[in-house]
Amino acid sequence: MADVAAIFKAYDVRGVVPDQLDEAVARATGAAFVEVLDVLAGPGAVVIGYDMRPSSPALAAAFAEGVTSTGADVIDIGLASTDELYFASGRLDLPGAMFTASHNPAKYNGIKMCRAGAAPVGADSGLRDIADLVAKSVTEGPATGRAAGHVTHKDLLTAYADHLHDLVDLSGIRPLTVVVDAGNGMGGHTVPAVFAKGPVTIIPMYFELDGNFPNHEANPLDPKNLVDLQAKVRETGADLGLAFDGDADRCFVIDEKGDPISPSAITGAVAVRELAKHPGATILHNLITSKAVPELIAEHGGVAVRTRVGHSNIKQKMAETDAVFGGEHSAHYYFRDFWRADTGMLAALHVLAALGEQDKPASELFAEYERYVASGEINNKVADAAATVAAIEDTYSGLDGVTVDHLDGLTVSAGQWWFNVRASNTEPLLRLNVEASDRSEMERVRDEVLALITGASVEEN
Repeated sequence: MADVAAIFKAYDVRGVVPDQLDEAVARATGAAFVEVLDVLAGPGAVVIGYDMRPSSPALAAAFAEGVTSTGADVIDIGLASTDELYFASGRLDLPGAMFTASHNPAKYNGIKMCRAGAAPVGADSGLRDIADLVAKSVTEGPATGRAAGHVTHKDLLTAYADHLHDLVDLSGIRPLTVVVDAGNGMGGHTVPAVFAKGPVTIIPMYFELDGNFPNHEANPLDPKNLVDLQAKVRETGADLGLAFDGDADRCFVIDEKGDPISPSAITGAVAVRELAKHPGATILHNLITSKAVPELIAEHGGVAVRTRVGHSNIKQKMAETDAVFGGEHSAHYYFRDFWRADTGMLAALHVLAALGEQDKPASELFAEYERYVASGEINNKVADAAATVAAIEDTYSGLDGVTVDHLDGLTVSAGQWWFNVRASNTEPLLRLNVEASDRSEMERVRDEVLALITGASVEEN
């Protein structure tokens, strides 16, 4: 019997297939989704999409069976990126489910769920209730006796691409050559449709949809998965490189020299562009992004709001503040004009527009948004995360010029540096991020904090 609690996480469902997430769990989740979101009393239908993993079509079909078993209908958009599913949820005003394990290895799959208009389904906004019903259904069997709903197939790829270009017009930019590494993920499906407009020549890498990821993992956050793209950019003399993760909702950027551009710099650049359209608007940034981001927002007349890390946190805060844009260090970018959902593709269009509207190469253009030196996220397995964080806080609290806060984990700040340590929600890990005014200062602080962490660690990850 599946361990339902083990596969329901913060805002989605993910597990090893078929040992944890199987068709029975997917079917039960579809029925529970309808009940918890009260679909029958509202829109009457659910939109479903899935990625290229071998297990995705069957899991999506089982979820659809669960939905239709309640009497609700299904709109099946077929192969899609996660942000295309969010587009469908927004455009059709329907709750949605996307079958994907994002950047995780091939043996995994999962479900990302949303309410109508791409609003999040998080731990406190329905996911726990869905999990409870799924556990009950897996134990007792599904409810029966209702007339079945219907499944309709609908292709929204062209409409998705058109909507993105309505938001960012590339027609007036200079010609650009861009290498795109889709990592055998859904970028291979969406990039050709989206980039067909505008003077952009694409050099494709790994566009073949293959959920076994024969070339490298579809996780651009890991530097080893960017090596092929970096080499191809240098080899071809391209203006830019773009890498998408498995479900193509995140985009990472490489400059013409083959060097990565930090997601914080992309957040800063997109924030400036959004403020040009919406003067004085609110922009969100999570607490791991560079402090250059709030500086840039203030310099361009915007209001910067610092948030906790995570999809549901960002979306909730966007709704509360009416923010036009939000960015995370993990290369998730959220747009009010995209139903407050995250879309790496729209961020990529902003990057292309910013580059193509002027004559500087990418390395020079985005250097304007890079002001500090960051460590990147460093993970350590620890025996007792809470005790380790408390020891770190004891070390720094009370020092002259040092402040601490607990918005998300522990953040310690001084004039020339800051660091954050946060416990993982799902693993015995402490995540460390450090930023400073120069590399030597960053390395000093990083090594100082790591010494405190590793004194209590099991091993470095």
